[in-house]
Amino acid sequence: MSSDTLAKTSAAPDIPEQADSLRIVPQRRLGQWAAAVAVLVLLGLAVTSVVRNQAFQWGVVGDYFTSGSVLRGLWLTLWLTAVVMVLGFVLGALLAAARLSANPVLRSVGWGYVWLFRSIPILVQLLLWFNIGALYPQLLGVKTVDLFTPIAVAIIGLTLHEAAYAAEVVRGGILSVDRGQIEAAQALGLSRWRRWWRIVLPQAMRSIVPPAGNMLIGTLKGTSIVSVIAVQDLLFSVQLVYHRTYQVIPLLMVATIWYTVVTSVLSVGQYYVEKHYARGSERTR
Repeated sequence: MSSDTLAKTSAAPDIPEQADSLRIVPQRRLGQWAAAVAVLVLLGLAVTSVVRNQAFQWGVVGDYFTSGSVLRGLWLTLWLTAVVMVLGFVLGALLAAARLSANPVLRSVGWGYVWLFRSIPILVQLLLWFNIGALYPQLLGVKTVDLFTPIAVAIIGLTLHEAAYAAEVVRGGILSVDRGQIEAAQALGLSRWRRWWRIVLPQAMRSIVPPAGNMLIGTLKGTSIVSVIAVQDLLFSVQLVYHRTYQVIPLLMVATIWYTVVTSVLSVGQYYVEKHYARGSERTR
């Protein structure tokens, strides 16, 4: 054995001892800590300004927060959101089926609907439906103004608008399912209905639920636009009050807080629904 080999052999046992003596020094992130402190300071100043600013009139906010007119407006907002979402997704599912159809006519009609109603702003749609009587004074022997009440206009306008987006959400969810899954179900002899109900839909829901949840929250906030056609939703209810009392800011804060509370509840529900449909996927933790 050479002298060099003996030197390496004798030095080898010292390596673990040297490694144990090394001290691991964590990386200092002074920039991140400074940014965090600056953000907290600014946030604290903003909160303090809002709480101490007497112009918000928090006492007035508390008085009207659970008043009868505000709660009735909130209930109408929630009811309108639920109706529009159900009808919108039913119509959207039909449109998605049309766009995925092998029939070129159905595909063209589905694409045309989505293109048209995504192109027209929702406010313009509501105003057009609200003034439809100027084009058709009577429908089915009844005056148009009697058929198209403000509530009916709100439901029709919002539903047609939401259906265009729901169609793309449903279509994207169905296309996200691997084609091999459907072919495997066909090989097992499953009927078309069972393939869609047991194989396609559960997997498509992983892609459908997140944007559908965002649509639900967006629809809830978007219902405030119906106040322009005198539908007494949450926003219109507080507007009626501050037009009488001239307490604009506190009444708007009442609506703001209610919208925040409801959207927060919906966000929590969306999280658990997404978690349910993500079971067995790589995203589940």
